[in-house]
Amino acid sequence: MGSTSSMLTQYDIEEVQDHCNHAFSQQEIVSLYHRFCQLDRNGGGFVSADEFMSVPEFAVNPLSQRLLRMLDGLNFKEFVAFLSAFSPRTSLQQKIEFIFRVYDTDCNGKVAFDDILSILRDLTGSFMTEQQRQKVLIHVLEEAGYTKDSHFTLPDFMKIIGNSELKMEVEVPID
Repeated sequence: MGSTSSMLTQYDIEEVQDHCNHAFSQQEIVSLYHRFCQLDRNGGGFVSADEFMSVPEFAVNPLSQRLLRMLDGLNFKEFVAFLSAFSPRTSLQQKIEFIFRVYDTDCNGKVAFDDILSILRDLTGSFMTEQQRQKVLIHVLEEAGYTKDSHFTLPDFMKIIGNSELKMEVEVPID
């Protein structure tokens, strides 16, 4: 599996399935492998940030720059593990852990007001002023029993988001 010029063996497929907690069927893994090979233009067995940006759906995503820090230099097994967060077979806990990593912009294991505000800024663009963003975020935090100065760890994040019906399913273009 080191080079994309090789084919997947049954062992490779089962290993990838185990690595992504069976979020994808064996046929889906084979299809994802073909897509990975298309993205890996130089055949080195890794997909770079530039290669990910060649996917139009990814390039126009307002969070693409944040996701790129999680994506750059992934091998096939890591690529499938990343995509597994969007699978309907992935548990709510795994989805929340993924979202937490996206929100933890400085990778310190905590999500602070400024981290969330930064994401909100990316998502809203010029549709909201900075003052409106801050007001909305402070209101949401207070409703959940937190303040602007709170720092959320993964268990805090689980507690807040875990009670919602979170749907994070994306159709991954395989062709």
